Amino acid sequence: MTTYEIEEKVVAMLRTVYDPEIPVNVYELGLIYKIEVNEKNVVDIDMTLTAPNCPAADFIMEDIRQKVESIEGVTMANVNLVFEPEWNKDMMSEEAKLELGFL
Repeated sequence: MTTYEIEEKVVAMLRTVYDPEIPVNVYELGLIYKIEVNEKNVVDIDMTLTAPNCPAADFIMEDIRQKVESIEGVTMANVNLVFEPEWNKDMMSEEAKLELGFL
């Protein structure tokens, strides 16, 4: 499987991860800043949260790690929490904005 194919599968899997308090997946919320797949099929993901003190942070990060590692061909997933740039609602997809009533 190519790096590109793995990245596509990672994005599809990220669309199944939800913050328990928000009815939109983390990918459409714009919380995923970077997805990199190296030559050993290790996936590095940089993500943020809607708020630095999010009570579901550990749950969300572990859900992402487990789901990405379940993808055929992925050997390991590293989920890194970053706060630069700071998340804002403009980072959401149009679909997410519509779902949450921002459009």
